[in-house]
Amino acid sequence: MKFLNLRTGFAALTAALALGAASTANAVTVYTSSNDAGGNRILTFESKGATGTFIEKRPFSTGGLGSGGGLGSQDALTLARNGRVLLAVNAGSNDVSTFRVRRNGLKLIGVYPSGGVMPTSVAIHDDLVYVMNAGGEGNVSGFVLENNGKLTPIPNSTRQLSSTGAAPAQVGFNQAGDALLVTERATNNIRIFPVNDDGLLGEPVDNASSGQTPFGFTFDRRDNLLVSEAFGGAQNQAALSSYGLNIDDLTLETVTGSASADQTAACWVVTSRNGRYAYVTNTGSGTVTGYSVGRTGVLERLNGDPVTGLTGGNPLDASVRANMMFVLTPRNGEIVPFKIGHDGSLTREPSIFGVSTTAAGVVAW
Repeated sequence: MKFLNLRTGFAALTAALALGAASTANAVTVYTSSNDAGGNRILTFESKGATGTFIEKRPFSTGGLGSGGGLGSQDALTLARNGRVLLAVNAGSNDVSTFRVRRNGLKLIGVYPSGGVMPTSVAIHDDLVYVMNAGGEGNVSGFVLENNGKLTPIPNSTRQLSSTGAAPAQVGFNQAGDALLVTERATNNIRIFPVNDDGLLGEPVDNASSGQTPFGFTFDRRDNLLVSEAFGGAQNQAALSSYGLNIDDLTLETVTGSASADQTAACWVVTSRNGRYAYVTNTGSGTVTGYSVGRTGVLERLNGDPVTGLTGGNPLDASVRANMMFVLTPRNGEIVPFKIGHDGSLTREPSIFGVSTTAAGVVAW
């Protein structure tokens, strides 16, 4: 009998430890920036317990200034080094901050000039970082992310956009890291730079967007490029396009051109973890539209329904972690979580409150 009790106690202890491990493994931390003109801060929300309730943690100053308004960009925040380093743009002070991600919160590593005016998007591949500066003439500038989390500028790395006033929306690498892309809203152009072994960019190639106002983009698991199209905010004209990237000549081959969301101002786009589904946030409609993504990048709207998820307000940037998607909705002062189903469906979870109305960028880990 004593042996049986010991076995029962051991089993209970094992189950408890497994439950604790599972809870830790499933814990999620969500970051956004306040983008406050009086002082930019990183707002942190951490899930607690089996209920998944999010607790607001102490905010951390970036040491820079926000713009105090919308950035019109995707990826104002990004995580590096397997979630151990956070990078954030400071659009109001023309610099970029890096943080060490620690168990008890963030630690500011440094604040670095962005190489231009009004940085609004940042991209990283391995240790290579490029920052997109949307103000002035507009450019991208390169850095090396050092082992200690500091940024070292790459000499002569700054490259111009296709024209002054191009209104860039995002900078990002393809999966292999041998191409750097910038979407330009005002020119309906996707500018692609080859990335050399030394981190410098070669001569760019300009590709016309399938639809008007190309905005956010991402690559699926097979390196197909997905680009949201806001169509200048025209009512119910928003769309999503997919392309194949020919790395030899940096040209784009349209796979699905402007698959309609039948919503307004699709600006941000993310994919599910398995890459089978893509979601655009429709800023003008307060909704999310989902698409299935085929092996070759073919897009089809889920169930033909334009509304896969309802956020209200003005949904902006989004981030996916495991089977959850987090949509930043600053007008409502919240981040809206959705659970992603096996069929791509979205189930809205309780909102995360405490977000500033000027917030920009969101990333989950």
